[in-house]
Amino acid sequence: MKIRLASASPRRRELLERIRVCVEVSPIIMDESRQPGESPEAQVRRLARAKAEAAREHWGDSPPILAADTVVALADRALGKPRDAAEGIAMLQALGGRSHQVLTAVVLAWDGRLEEALSRTRVWMGAIPRARAEAYWATGEPADKAGAYAIQGLGALFVERIEGSWSGVVGLPLFETAALLAKAGIDPFSERPPP
Repeated sequence: MKIRLASASPRRRELLERIRVCVEVSPIIMDESRQPGESPEAQVRRLARAKAEAAREHWGDSPPILAADTVVALADRALGKPRDAAEGIAMLQALGGRSHQVLTAVVLAWDGRLEEALSRTRVWMGAIPRARAEAYWATGEPADKAGAYAIQGLGALFVERIEGSWSGVVGLPLFETAALLAKAGIDPFSERPPP
């Protein structure tokens, strides 16, 4: 069974394909700014739901629509995608030598239903000297990543350990996603692999 992914993230598409889910990519572009007084958890839940609802309004919910949003939370501060090199380097240095949470909300819309799940992962990073942050930024990898790092790439070199979902840090927690898909009757173990 095919699903519609309301995201332009190649990482989310790749994760779904790895678990044998056929994906039609249909990105939803919206303002992802944090609202005044909004917690990182409330922000990530609101954005994932808004993406799913916007996709459903545009395409209906057949095939099922999957939407997600990820925020890196440092204390009560939400770190989204950096606007430029200065912000990206500042994010990396703020994350270095301490722990933070990565929150990923996932929403599935199908048959008039809307269900959501939230993944919380604690990530501990070693110190990140400015020169190392600048060199990492120069690779281009952190430019479009929440918190300015990619755990599936060179950013992993900063990560001492995690407690939670590695795939959630990448941008789509597969355990929670599979549970939502099962509610819609999609089981990767019973589906034939995509061509």
